[in-house]
Amino acid sequence: MDYTIRVATLEDCKDIYRMIMVSRCGDRRVAQGGTCSVCARRTHGHSELAKHEKVSDQVKIAQRDLEQDGFSKNPFFQSIIAEVPEQHRSKDGHSKVGYALYFFAYSSWKGRSVYMEDLYVMPEYRGKGIGKALMSKIAQLGLAAGCNQLNFAVLNWNKESMDFYLSQGCWDVTTGLDYHCMRCEGPALEALARGDPKN
Repeated sequence: MDYTIRVATLEDCKDIYRMIMVSRCGDRRVAQGGTCSVCARRTHGHSELAKHEKVSDQVKIAQRDLEQDGFSKNPFFQSIIAEVPEQHRSKDGHSKVGYALYFFAYSSWKGRSVYMEDLYVMPEYRGKGIGKALMSKIAQLGLAAGCNQLNFAVLNWNKESMDFYLSQGCWDVTTGLDYHCMRCEGPALEALARGDPKN
């Protein structure tokens, strides 16, 4: 199948947001308030999608946030799109069938790195090399920027994705280096910024 991997534009935010919403539960119908074939529950937008991943209190963004945060003068992230020609549009008429969202970071041990926040391909387009092409493009962009590592996180239950990443030469840092991924947010982040954390 023919497809193109290209840098995302502001106009792509609608489709990126659509795929973010669908990827939360793994079924395209959830974005339309339908029944998820994975969890067999009727969903009602943001909160139900997030509830399926047990992160209902964490989903905070809207399409406008993607537009502002990714396409302003000083963007917080960058994105690439997988697009198919008209004759290969999805059942729902979409030609943008995958995306990857990434940003540059720095390791005090290894130097420049690229962090892949999202890698998503619509289910009907999986197994055609699109996910591999998206990940390869991020690796190319990272190397061109002087990065020496690509980092990302995988949900513990997502064995299919884990197997895919391992097949691409990636390794599990959690297992290999015994790291824990930590986070501070919301009121705790505000308290920390004021210098009076809860403890």
